[in-house]
Amino acid sequence: MSKPIQIRMGGYGPATTGFSLALRRIGDRLAARFGDAVDIKYVWNIMDLGYRAEDILWLVEHGLLTLGYQSSSYLTDRVPELGFVDLPFLFANIKAARAAIDGALGQRLADRIEEQVNYRILGFFENGFRHLSNRLRAVHQPSDLANMRIRVLPSRIQARTFELLGAVPLRLDLTEAIAMIKTAEIDAQENPLTNTVTYGVHKFHRFHTLSNHFYISRPIFLHRTAFEAWPAELQEEMRAAVHDAIAFQRDLHEREEEEARHAIEAEGCEVVELTADQHAAFAAAVQPLLREARMEYGEELFALAGAG
Repeated sequence: MSKPIQIRMGGYGPATTGFSLALRRIGDRLAARFGDAVDIKYVWNIMDLGYRAEDILWLVEHGLLTLGYQSSSYLTDRVPELGFVDLPFLFANIKAARAAIDGALGQRLADRIEEQVNYRILGFFENGFRHLSNRLRAVHQPSDLANMRIRVLPSRIQARTFELLGAVPLRLDLTEAIAMIKTAEIDAQENPLTNTVTYGVHKFHRFHTLSNHFYISRPIFLHRTAFEAWPAELQEEMRAAVHDAIAFQRDLHEREEEEARHAIEAEGCEVVELTADQHAAFAAAVQPLLREARMEYGEELFALAGAG
């Protein structure tokens, strides 16, 4: 009797998050279809084992895990074109963002990743629109960010964004950021509300601003060598399972964001909703970056993003 095909799926959040539940949904579907022919196991949060969040990239690339996910910003140093989707205020709303990521723009980015890394990209989970939180003061306008030390993802574009907004950006892995937030070594961070609550940041940051400044996706990547060695029917079922899990995770994300806001407010935090004029002031402050991006990335990517 042949040995079962081992499939190890991993992430960097508790088992209760939408991302982890989506991984479980993928595994359950494969197990229902193939039974003992597959051996599926999970590592919900690699940080619990002493890894950094960014380590998920090499764990999958070298086959220690079969499937993982990570915010695309973590790959921008290796795949520079991914920096395009780190641009601030690129998408007007979640419908426009999903259409671009599920369409030609997402396929272009997946192709670029696969050219550089031993991955097979099967789609994108939604990390969603990101907001500001800090320990110092309410943020209503860019000047309120003056000299704040803010954690950003490991992305040149994101660092440049917050330089233009007057803050002091620090490119830090999640593990470092959580530790420095707890000790007040940094003043601010930016994340979807769900992540802010998942990692307990709302217990240290009183002030939250719904800025919607970045929309970030998390590519779902498999160790390409392993994936391409699978029988065709398993490859096809994995693709279908991931497609289903993406819709499932995005629906969960919308509910998680609502629940996270309630949790932030229940902690006694202040939540600022920007007016249209205040939002426009943030967008105006980063226009130099967007002009630079048109020279760097070209008009084609802006057209694919629906922002041509």
